[in-house]
Amino acid sequence: MTVTPFDAETEFDRQLDRLVQLGYPALAGLPETAFRDLVAPLRARAVEGAAGLPAPTDARVPFLLVITRDLIGVVERLQLTTLAGKRKPGFLDRNYAEADLPSFDPIKELEAPTGPAYLLFDVDRGEEFRNLPPITAVDGMTAQGRLPLSIDEGLAFITLHPAALASNRCFSLVGSRCGDKRVPALWISQGAPKLGWCWYGNPHTWLGSASARPERVGLE
Repeated sequence: MTVTPFDAETEFDRQLDRLVQLGYPALAGLPETAFRDLVAPLRARAVEGAAGLPAPTDARVPFLLVITRDLIGVVERLQLTTLAGKRKPGFLDRNYAEADLPSFDPIKELEAPTGPAYLLFDVDRGEEFRNLPPITAVDGMTAQGRLPLSIDEGLAFITLHPAALASNRCFSLVGSRCGDKRVPALWISQGAPKLGWCWYGNPHTWLGSASARPERVGLE
């Protein structure tokens, strides 16, 4: 397979610029300069970690700059997402009870870095796992040496690459769980991204399960 080269430094800057344009610094309670300075140490790590990976496509991207709920809440970030070329903001499914969302933590296998931001590499929306229940998809990822995405990571995916979420190309986020059989998922409803949940053992023809390389690089 021929790997299409791309400039990882330019891609990191594009991702950071998009977050700034969307208003992330204000939501974080930071001046723009302070927000940029906060994540700046990850720039060189992005270049290093993306070496040998192909350029971004709608389905797979070399890396994501992930902002966590430690810095900005899930709903606030969700409301800044849109479908590619659209304007309607993302929203939370009504089936999340008021206290539900904070209970969906990253699973221990992710070893997600603590802090406000980190890098995730070789991210795929998991089309190969469409019409497979998440429980089966996780087995497939594990066999490939990969791990599922969390809610924070899924939001980063569709924020920085809106075309990743498309009709019949939606995905579960099995990397966030709350102790029961529910699995968060991002799909399309009313012409906008929607964060909902499905059951761990239920398949859907339009829903895959997103995954990435195991390594997650934090600020420390």
